[in-house]
Amino acid sequence: MENKLTVAIIGCGNFARNFVDLFKAHPYVKKVYVCDLIEEKATEYSNKFDVEIIDSFEQALENKDINCIANFTQRHLHGDIVIRALKAGKHVYSAVPMAPTVEECQQIVELVKQTGLTYLMGETCYYYPCAMYCREAYKQGKFGDFTYGASQYYHHIDSISYGKRPNEGGMPPLLYPTHSTGMILSSVNSYVKKVSCFGYVDKTNDGRFEVGKNQWDNVFSNQYVMMLLENGGTARVTEARTFGWMKPSSYISALYGTNGGYEFSNAQHILVEKDWESEKEKVNLTDVSDYVNTKGMVENKDNPDFKNMVANGSWQWDDYAQVQEEEIKRLPKEYENIDNGHMATHKFLIDDFCKAAYTGKMPVLNAWTAARYTIPGLVAIESAKQGGIVLDVPDCGDAPTE
Repeated sequence: MENKLTVAIIGCGNFARNFVDLFKAHPYVKKVYVCDLIEEKATEYSNKFDVEIIDSFEQALENKDINCIANFTQRHLHGDIVIRALKAGKHVYSAVPMAPTVEECQQIVELVKQTGLTYLMGETCYYYPCAMYCREAYKQGKFGDFTYGASQYYHHIDSISYGKRPNEGGMPPLLYPTHSTGMILSSVNSYVKKVSCFGYVDKTNDGRFEVGKNQWDNVFSNQYVMMLLENGGTARVTEARTFGWMKPSSYISALYGTNGGYEFSNAQHILVEKDWESEKEKVNLTDVSDYVNTKGMVENKDNPDFKNMVANGSWQWDDYAQVQEEEIKRLPKEYENIDNGHMATHKFLIDDFCKAAYTGKMPVLNAWTAARYTIPGLVAIESAKQGGIVLDVPDCGDAPTE
């Protein structure tokens, strides 16, 4: 094949190691480099994955053979890294979030529009079984007109990689909102018009969520935002960093419409639909857990300790769910014996990016979609600072059809 991709992975931390083999194995990729400011990390990756090192991000931008940047740097650096890569003429795969400011998100959209380069934000939760199921059911009309939904990301700060880094552990939770927003907004095919947000002022005094202790002067360890969507429905998103509840960390807990609703808790997924044929006011309830839960959950559901094991993350890494089976069919055969992750979503994301960058077709998690998933959280941070006032959310519009 002509014009295969040469990818420079920027940032050799704990997360990026899940993606090196996926880039290497993809049939549209010719070569992979790795890069990190800490030489020992890059060397470890080079030895482990048998890839070459490129000494700096700047060298990767200047190298004419490298046409793709895979950004796995710290979350608050994403805007700068992505903007510089696009300006250098590189396609960009970026871990979430899109950027830490509204202005940077808007600039990324404009750069993609001007250059025609591929940008993809690797939002794992777009392919989470619960999100895929809700999209499927919504398209089939099972909910009717959307009225209300709720999604959340519960991830205790002590178990997050940046949680103990000086000046970074107190990052506002809604700077990193896309696991929650991506699920709910993709499910009902809409975007956010207005937000109102409140936060929980952390009481631990551990030097993270305190004024003067982080670069945002943020005091909120948990944030809760109500969103008015363009389709007239409303949604609640919770980003929590000091909840005792650990797993499942990302999920849609509820989605309701005029004809039906979906509810989820731990390992149980329920669909309720209005029974239009009944003379009495009545609903039909269907337990869709076996369709939405991963194969490991379904096979072990009779285990006496099943619910407790699910609450602690069992069978939620590389196991597929039945609802994901159609997506599995389009993956390259080279992926068959490579590890997956995050509810078996990593392969979908890297395949999406490589195909989009190689063919020039627009990926679903494009810059316009990424902006719609990221910007509401950034605006909500300002709402919480101002006591929950309602703020308008700027929108970058729909992605071009060509």
